[in-house]
Amino acid sequence: MKEKEEARLIELKKIDKEFFDKGVKYIAGIDEAGRGPLAGPVVVASVILPQDSMIEGINDSKKVSEAKREKLYDLIINEAISYGIGIIYQDEIDEINILQATKKGLTEAIKQMEVKPNIIMVDALSGIDTLGIPYKSIIKGDAKCYSIAAASILAKVTRDRIMREWDKIYPEYGFGSHKGYGTAKHITAIKEFGPCPIHRRTFITKFCDAKKSHIAQLTSK
Repeated sequence: MKEKEEARLIELKKIDKEFFDKGVKYIAGIDEAGRGPLAGPVVVASVILPQDSMIEGINDSKKVSEAKREKLYDLIINEAISYGIGIIYQDEIDEINILQATKKGLTEAIKQMEVKPNIIMVDALSGIDTLGIPYKSIIKGDAKCYSIAAASILAKVTRDRIMREWDKIYPEYGFGSHKGYGTAKHITAIKEFGPCPIHRRTFITKFCDAKKSHIAQLTSK
């Protein structure tokens, strides 16, 4: 590993190290992907990495290319002491709102972990159910905390894979490229074809035609 990258990782691990130095054994980083898109689920990942973990390239998922994220995903999973993934789909997002869906996904991710953390580092969320585990909320935590950055990659890759599968079913929307975010191409497709079953109805009311939708076509048959 080059000195510059090693120095960057040491800096990224400062928050984790503070807790390890206090005798904390297991730190879980938690982050989400998919709060803003017009379609698909919100995905929350929780991961515990060893204290000596130094995976080259770990960073805020938004700063890492898609190809690199895929490689890092495997490295993180292989090295993880424990991890969990919470997925809350579009229907429930519409029902309870995106903030509550994200919080629910966080709790689900913690439940999946076989090893329970002593403390949780989470990116900018509060008022959450961590099943009694203490937590620290860090603004822009995915860029400041190694554990959260690792979780951000797990969440992003998981969600991107889901959206690529949906792209095979609804290729006219381009989910494989924009992953459900509100790009000009995506909005144009919604206006042309109407919403499909994975669109978040509460997110697209200003530019969707309910009569021109896959759901309307299905229910009329």
